[in-house]
Amino acid sequence: MSELTVKPLCEETWPAYADLIERHNGVWGGCWCMGFHIGTPEDSDTTICKRDRKLKRVQDGTAHAALVFDGDVAVGWCQYGPARELRPQNKFKTKYLPGLEREPDWRITCFFVDKRYRGKKVSALALDGALEMIAREGGGLVEAYPENVAGRKIASAFICLGTIPMFEKRGFTKLRPVAMHHWVMTLEVAKDPSLSA
Repeated sequence: MSELTVKPLCEETWPAYADLIERHNGVWGGCWCMGFHIGTPEDSDTTICKRDRKLKRVQDGTAHAALVFDGDVAVGWCQYGPARELRPQNKFKTKYLPGLEREPDWRITCFFVDKRYRGKKVSALALDGALEMIAREGGGLVEAYPENVAGRKIASAFICLGTIPMFEKRGFTKLRPVAMHHWVMTLEVAKDPSLSA
């Protein structure tokens, strides 16, 4: 394993991103991380259709992720984006009530790590990369929905929203539970000072 690096999801990095998903059979049954995108039909889209829709969003600049690379190979990601582009997970519908606190500027919605790289802090590196990218894009209030794994045995492959300790280490604050094991957490990210006039 060479030194891991982080790059944004864009047309240039799309082939590596697509390769990561395809070598894991579309990730979670072919989701292509489309379920969080506002305007995505909640029907039984085919995997091919989801791939094409994801690529279109990348080309339009409405899909964001911090991709972790080992050399030229993508080995993980953290999906993030403006709140106008991404919604909370559908399973949170009954407990996620917009307006209880300040509306977020950004959401962090999911992580995925190549099965050969799990347990190597790839998700943490991807989260750091996403927060840096958000700062470069002006910063603001970031909302996430990580999982409480304390005292529970759960396969790392299924921790797709990150863990509470990982977010707490970066300064996120727990606001309220949003599902049996998930919390709404937020962090105010400052604008990258190098962007100041």
